[in-house]
Amino acid sequence: MDAPDEPGIGTVLAHAGSHPRDHWGFVNPPVYRGSTVVFPDVDTMSANAQRYQYGRIRNPSSEALCEAIAGLEQAQGTVLTPSGLSACTFAMLSVLGAGDHFLVPDNVYAPVRDFCDGAARRFGIETTYYDPLIGAGIDALFRPNTRAVFTESPGSHTFELPDLPAIAQAARRRDALVLMDNTWATPLYLKPLVLGVDISILAATKYVAGHSDALLGTVSANSRAWARVAAFHKQLGMHVGPDDITLALRGLRTMELRLQRHQDSALRIARWLERQPQVAKVLHPALESHPQHALWKRDFAGASGVFSFVTAEAPFEAVKAMLDGMDLFALGRSWGGFESLAMTLDPRVIRSATPWTEPGHLVRLQVGLEDADDLIADLSRGLARFQARARGTART
Repeated sequence: MDAPDEPGIGTVLAHAGSHPRDHWGFVNPPVYRGSTVVFPDVDTMSANAQRYQYGRIRNPSSEALCEAIAGLEQAQGTVLTPSGLSACTFAMLSVLGAGDHFLVPDNVYAPVRDFCDGAARRFGIETTYYDPLIGAGIDALFRPNTRAVFTESPGSHTFELPDLPAIAQAARRRDALVLMDNTWATPLYLKPLVLGVDISILAATKYVAGHSDALLGTVSANSRAWARVAAFHKQLGMHVGPDDITLALRGLRTMELRLQRHQDSALRIARWLERQPQVAKVLHPALESHPQHALWKRDFAGASGVFSFVTAEAPFEAVKAMLDGMDLFALGRSWGGFESLAMTLDPRVIRSATPWTEPGHLVRLQVGLEDADDLIADLSRGLARFQARARGTART
């Protein structure tokens, strides 16, 4: 049988950024904890004629991870940051400056919104929040000084899917760059740069590291944006500790297998939730009931383990009764690790450009690697507590 033209993703993940001959045959690069790199002579130092020159700039650990992520993203290059949020804010500042106008979806990750309304405003960057479903209509929001558009697919907590190619085409016509937070899908299930995005951002804290034990962000850029991203990274002195890099490299090798488990369990649980009377709506792009399911089928190769649902209308005490008594779903804000998590929030306190009119309560789930039957049983008991408290509160 002839070998396939392109290796499978499992093969790519097993070997991306791995060069055993550079490390005496060891399949994993050592953890390089170092700041100072010495040179053999003045001429070499003066000409910067050495592969590694200073620990902050790059070392074998960071180089391996950057090479691997850039390959997965089909990017010209990748840089590392200390967290997912720092990846978002770094990417913004690498292409925006005083007097620039920035377009951001109304369902954006809340800390990004806080940055836009705080530090970015102090730096002279003006932000306009747009309807994440605006598609090609975003063209009407551009100004002469609009320099970039931010996107998330799907959007934080409420899981709307934007029409990425339509937004990218509008931005190209205006000579603006498109940035995207691709943490949910990862480059395994979505390749933003192929769809016209210029800068792809990952909170590698999540699925890349995958074990809730590291903080890391990545910023990957195409040829339109790479020079600015690389230059700003050097100017800012951004650096990530070698231990977190090593944990991310370890997690990368098993990401395909973990994502498949996250996806399968999450979809099974989402379909089960759709049948429960205490649930008004399930917000998962891979469900046929999702309003932008066709976009998901067009652009994505899979789905991850995070989605939301809206409860039936009830007092908030019913939600607290449901979540406080969970055995397997812990209460936590992060996701992408092996453990299942749940949280609740009200989108109305965050949004400014689009209304949120659901009368029920929004609950976001991170479906971990536990057995799906056990997670369904935990949710079933939680929904029973929700219903009992809702009825009890109604009687009083």
